[in-house]
Amino acid sequence: MVNWKYSESIESSEIVNIKKKYQNYIGGKFVDPSSKKYLNTVSPSTEEILSKIPLSNQKDIDSAVKAAKTGFEKWSSITPQERSQYLFKIARLIQERSREFAVLESIDGGKPIKESRDFDLPQVAANFFYFAGWADKLDISWSAKELKPYGVVGQIIPWNFPLLMLAWKIAPALATGNTVVLKPAETTSLTALHFAELCHDAGLPAGVVNIVSGDGSTGANIVNHKDINKIAFTGSTHVGKLIQKSLAGRDVGLTLELGGKAANIVYEDAAIDQAVEGVVNGIFFNQGHVCCAGSRLLLQESIHDQFIKKLEKRMQTLRVGNPLDKNTDIGAINSKEQLDKITSLVNEGVSDGGDLFQIECELPGNGFWFRPSLFTNVQPSYSIAREEIFGPVLTTLTFRTPEEAIEIANNTEYGLSAGVWTEKGSKILWTADRLEAGVVWANTFNKFDPSSPFGGYKESGFGREGGRHGLLSYLKASL
Repeated sequence: MVNWKYSESIESSEIVNIKKKYQNYIGGKFVDPSSKKYLNTVSPSTEEILSKIPLSNQKDIDSAVKAAKTGFEKWSSITPQERSQYLFKIARLIQERSREFAVLESIDGGKPIKESRDFDLPQVAANFFYFAGWADKLDISWSAKELKPYGVVGQIIPWNFPLLMLAWKIAPALATGNTVVLKPAETTSLTALHFAELCHDAGLPAGVVNIVSGDGSTGANIVNHKDINKIAFTGSTHVGKLIQKSLAGRDVGLTLELGGKAANIVYEDAAIDQAVEGVVNGIFFNQGHVCCAGSRLLLQESIHDQFIKKLEKRMQTLRVGNPLDKNTDIGAINSKEQLDKITSLVNEGVSDGGDLFQIECELPGNGFWFRPSLFTNVQPSYSIAREEIFGPVLTTLTFRTPEEAIEIANNTEYGLSAGVWTEKGSKILWTADRLEAGVVWANTFNKFDPSSPFGGYKESGFGREGGRHGLLSYLKASL
C-alpha cells in the first residue's frame, strides 16, 4: 500500500503588512486610544504576538458615538443612490484586496486559508454588493415613508468570522441610512482595523463608520451609551442576555444572534456518502467555531453502524495544521481560553460515559489545536449533547421514528439551525415544519447567501441578518 503524502503549499504572508500597533478609526481619522492602553493580539497557530490593538475606554466610545451622530446628519441627507455608490465602492475594494484580507484572517484567527479565501472573502464582497443594490430601492419595497433609520447603531461582533460578521452588520446598516460604531472581538480585530482603511479609501463621509477595539468593557460602554439608538450583537447567549437586561426600559432597538446546538438529522433513506460529506462540513468547517454548526448528529438506528464507520473513515482524512497551507482542513483553535473550554467539555463527555473517537494525527508543537472528535453512545442528558462546545466535536444520538427525531432535535434551549437528509421531499417539508430552528438546510449544510435571512428562535436570539428581513432590522416606524 502506497502512503501518499501532501507536499506543503503555503500561502505567502508577505502580501500582508501587519502594523506593530493599531489605532481606532473615529470620525474618518485614525486616532490613538484615550486610555493609552493596548491589548496583544496573538496568532493562534503559533502563539506569536502579531500586534497591539487599542483597549478603548468610555472616552473613546464617547468620541466614536459623537462622530457617528455628526456623520448621521451627512449620511441621512445624501441620496440613496449616493449611499449605494459608496457601498459598491467598498465591495470592489474588498475584491481588490481579497487575498490580503484572506491571509490576515487566517493568521489572526486560525482558520484554513482555503476557507477564508474561498468562503469568507467572497461572502464579504457579496454582502456589500447585495445591500448596495437595496440602498436606492427602500422606498418601493415597503411603505417606506413610514420607516426610517435608527440613527447611531452600536455593533459588536464575534471572533469566529471577523470580517464576514462585520459585513453582515455594516452593509445593511449603511444601506438603510444608519451610521455605526463597531467593536470587533479582542482576539480577531486586525481585519476590522484594516477594513477601516477601505472606508477611508472609498471616501466614506467622516463618522459614517467608526471602528473601536477593546475587550468586554468596551462593548459594555457601547451598549450602555445614552446616544446609541440600536444595538446589533452576535456572540454567546450569556452575553446576549446581559445586553438585553441592560437595554430593558430604554428606547433602543436590539437584534441578537446567539449560540446554537443544531441537529443534523439523517434518515435511513438518505444518500449516505453525500450525508457523510454534509455532516463533516456541518461540524468541522472553521474548526467547529460556527454558531449554526451541526454539532448534534441524529441518526436513524437502522443506518447507525454503517454511517459511523464511513464517517470515522472520512474524518481520518482531515488534515490538521498550518492555516496558511492550502491542504489544511482544520486550522487552529482561536484562543487558549476556547481550547480549554473544548477540552473540559470533551473530558466531561468521556466521564459521563460517551465513547470518544479522535483522528490520528500529529499536532504542531506551538499553537492551540484540537483533533476532530466524534462521540457515540451518548444520552440526551449528557452535557456534550446540551451545551454549545464551539469546537470540532460531533455528538451522535439515535432515533427510530421521525416523531422521535423531532422530539430529540427540539430538546434544546437553542433554535438557530438544523439539517435534514432524506431522498423524500415530503419528509423534508414535514420535518422542517416541525423543527424549532431559524434556518433548516435540506441535503446540504452551512450554505449562505446575502439574499437569504439568517437568525434564530428561543435562546439563539431574535431578528434577522441578510435579505430583505435584514434590512428591516435597521429600520423603525416613524412617529
